[in-house]
Amino acid sequence: MSGSPLPQRFGLDAARIRMPAEGPWATLREHLHDRLSRVDDERIDDVLRSGGYVDDDGVPLGLDAPFVAGQRIWFHRDLPDEPQVPFEIGILHADERIVVVDKPHFLATIPRGQHIRQTVLVKVREQLGLPELAPAHRLDRATAGVLMFTTGRRWRGSYQNVFRDRLAHKTYLALAPIRDDLVLPVVVRSNIVKERGVIQAHQRVDLPPNSESLVELIEPVPAIGSQAGPALGLYRITPHTGRTHQIRLHLLLLGIPIVNDQLYPELTDTGRDDFSTPLQLLAESLSFTDPIDGTDRRFVSRRRLDSAHERPGRRTGQ
Repeated sequence: MSGSPLPQRFGLDAARIRMPAEGPWATLREHLHDRLSRVDDERIDDVLRSGGYVDDDGVPLGLDAPFVAGQRIWFHRDLPDEPQVPFEIGILHADERIVVVDKPHFLATIPRGQHIRQTVLVKVREQLGLPELAPAHRLDRATAGVLMFTTGRRWRGSYQNVFRDRLAHKTYLALAPIRDDLVLPVVVRSNIVKERGVIQAHQRVDLPPNSESLVELIEPVPAIGSQAGPALGLYRITPHTGRTHQIRLHLLLLGIPIVNDQLYPELTDTGRDDFSTPLQLLAESLSFTDPIDGTDRRFVSRRRLDSAHERPGRRTGQ
């Protein structure tokens, strides 16, 4: 974070808050007790005693520090308890400008909510010692596969624009039921709406399409032994847009929801430490023309949908 007097901790930038222009508080402590309503007053006092709040010069602010209108203070947020995700992040490529990883299931791309240290960004920052690492695009926590980061601020805009301007070509693999009456390949177009604070996205049939995906069946996946369940297929999906949960929704619209999808068609509540049924969706490949030197870039996941014979609800390790 630019201007922070505190170094990163666990690959995370320090937080910053600015004091109001005026107020009734005589001390910083009084203001923080009012402002940080989700934090126990005793915890705020503990951080003040330990010098965890600092000013722009890095000078610790104690219990008796006065309230200073407009002052900026810096601190590291308390981190939630998180179950350890038991899968490794693969490094597909790393150079001066970009890092491309092979993301496992169950790791979010960036810190958010209850997933902070157990995220790809934080782990790779620590692993490679790259404090300015930032995502050029994102994958859902449930989706595995190719994910690209930029190494520093000077490169960030150029590579993010590749995705913003739809200049990146991406393919995905998914395991889903086979419908004998479904004619493939097929292009799915729909209007997808994702509302803030709502976990599931949904389709609006009264609005023109804002999303498009090409869906192809690669091959059927034979059942093992006497295993019950619908016949499954391995599908390749080529999205031409990048709406939230687009592939999951488009396969659902075709009547072939992805195996182990805990959001579609219905929200399934599982424990945060349950890693037994990964969503069978993989970001298989990413290719684009490098915006800096004009070279052709292509990266392919080394992962496989190796639980490809799972049926929904069957619990096996990844």
